[in-house]
Amino acid sequence: MISYDIHPLTPDRWGDLEKLFGLRGACSGCWCMYWRLSRSQFDQQKGEKNRLAFNEIVKKAPAPGLLAYQNGEPAGWVCVAPRESFPTLDRSRVLKKIDDQPVWSVVCFFIAKKIRSQGVSKALLRAAVEYAREHGARIVEGYPSPARYGRLPDAFVYTGLESAFAHAGFVKAVRRGKGRAIWRCQL
Repeated sequence: MISYDIHPLTPDRWGDLEKLFGLRGACSGCWCMYWRLSRSQFDQQKGEKNRLAFNEIVKKAPAPGLLAYQNGEPAGWVCVAPRESFPTLDRSRVLKKIDDQPVWSVVCFFIAKKIRSQGVSKALLRAAVEYAREHGARIVEGYPSPARYGRLPDAFVYTGLESAFAHAGFVKAVRRGKGRAIWRCQL
C-alpha cells in the first residue's frame, strides 16, 4: 500500500496547491469555489478571481482542506469544512440539509492525473474525517458520485465515489432522486 503525507492547507503550502491544480485551477478555473458561490457569481469569477478568493480563505483558520504528498510532491486535495462554508449545498433540492445537526462536509477531491486510482482519495477521506473530528465535528457528510456501470470520466467524480465513502465508514443517509446521495459518518 502506498503511503501519503497529508497536511492541512495552510498559507505556507499555497504554492503546492497551485502546483497541483495547475493553470486551470483544478477544473475550469474552479479553485475549489464551486460550492461556496452562487452559480452566477461562480461563472463571473472563474479562473483568476476564484484563485484569489480561495487564497483569502486559506489565510484563515481552520484550513479549508488537506493536501496529500507522495515523495514530497503534491499528489491530492480534499476540501473539508463546516457545511455552512458551502451555501450551494442548501440551494440544492438533492443535497439540502437532512436535519439541524452541525455537520462538516467533504465536497471535493482533486488527484494528480498520473496517480489517480492509487488510493489517494481514500487516504484523503480518512484524513478529512480525522481532521473534522479534531475540530469538534460529530458528523461528517459527503456527496459522492453514485456507482454506475463502467468507469466515469474523472471530471464527474470530483466529489468522490460511493465505494470510497463506504470503505471509510460512511453510510447512505438519504437519496433524493437518482443522482447523488448524502452519505454520513457519525463520529
